[in-house]
Amino acid sequence: MELGLFQEQKLDLVITTELRQAIALLQYNTADLYQFLQEQARENPLIELEEPQVDYNFEAGSYRKKNTSTPVDYKNYINPVDYTAQKKNHLMDDLLEQVNYLQLDEETRTIVRYLVLNLDDNGYLKRSTAELAGELNIDQATIESCISVLHSLEPIGIGARDLKECLLLQAEHFFPDEPLIQQVIEHHLIELGDKKWQAISDKLNVTLFDIQQIFNAIASLNPRPCTGLFNNEPNYLFPDISIKKENGDYTIVLGDRYLPKININQNYLNLKNSHPQISSYIQSNYQNYNWLINSIEQRKNTMIKIASEIIKMQPDFFEHGFSHLKPMTLNDIAEAIEMHESTVSRATNNKVIATPVGSFEMNKLFSAKLKKGNTGHASSTQVKFILKQFVKQENPKKPLSDQKLADKIKEKKGIKISRRTVAKYRDELNILSSSKRKQLV
Repeated sequence: MELGLFQEQKLDLVITTELRQAIALLQYNTADLYQFLQEQARENPLIELEEPQVDYNFEAGSYRKKNTSTPVDYKNYINPVDYTAQKKNHLMDDLLEQVNYLQLDEETRTIVRYLVLNLDDNGYLKRSTAELAGELNIDQATIESCISVLHSLEPIGIGARDLKECLLLQAEHFFPDEPLIQQVIEHHLIELGDKKWQAISDKLNVTLFDIQQIFNAIASLNPRPCTGLFNNEPNYLFPDISIKKENGDYTIVLGDRYLPKININQNYLNLKNSHPQISSYIQSNYQNYNWLINSIEQRKNTMIKIASEIIKMQPDFFEHGFSHLKPMTLNDIAEAIEMHESTVSRATNNKVIATPVGSFEMNKLFSAKLKKGNTGHASSTQVKFILKQFVKQENPKKPLSDQKLADKIKEKKGIKISRRTVAKYRDELNILSSSKRKQLV
């Protein structure tokens, strides 16, 4: 092998920092982009942001965006929302308040309050008695006594160690004269969940009708009496794209109207010729400013192109909802607007779209194609909707198996689908198997 220096020409794809940032900018939703602009304004002295002033008219359910804007002083800016009173963990506060009203000695009250603070998000007390006794330096009998006090609080079932105890606490409270319900929970809960009613009937020597009634009673109990104990903040969806129908035509409005206007600070820009080092610094930030403006404009144009093409491909969906959603993939949109599929994926990922039929994440509009008859195709989303309707309409005494559901979808809708695909969609829709959906009455 010969060693030496040689000249060679070759083509390499180099991802620059600007290109990498442009790709990241494309996949930001409106909230992320707003945060990104604030960071850029703090880092780049040439960037000035002007917050849009939106005049909300809550009675009319609309808003008006004023033409005037005010610059934001990020050094001294105070967000009034930060000082708005928030009601967090109101359920936790309610439990602690119940403890205060109980007639207890101070030591027991302190221990019960400690137990309340150790509940998990569903209201269960997952920590062992020995562990709690060791932390408080008391005997386990005292802990058990305090746990009994905890069980007396509302909602009923609070402080249970497991599902069985949670259901037992509720059964004892709501069905005190039905010991058979408590017996089934204590010894046959798994069999009841699998709907092995004949086996339970034989063991308890009762009729299947009685087992059905017991099942209905247990189903009325709450397995998670304190769901969201530590998470009471509502999650809001901010639409990145809104599609509205006006006078028979669809209009596209981007969520960018909530973003601040990006201006350039002329005072800093005038310093670019004052000193070589200052000039280099100002010139670098000026290039970043131009890149930011161009990237945001490119993001806007890409999202509008995608939304426009979705409107063209899905006219029935915007009229009737997911039951009329046609099969559409990312590649279909990419080919229509002459862009790469990865670009469409980034532009639609983590985005919320508001339509006349509801608001949801954009990726729900894209689905696989399933063969329908000899010519057409149906979307997987449409098939899931049909599957859900068939299960809802079935005879509860004789629920349809996955194979029968596949046959019925093919017979009624002309969509060919395998039993395995039905089982997959059923799991995604949280629909139980036919054996677990069966009811006797």
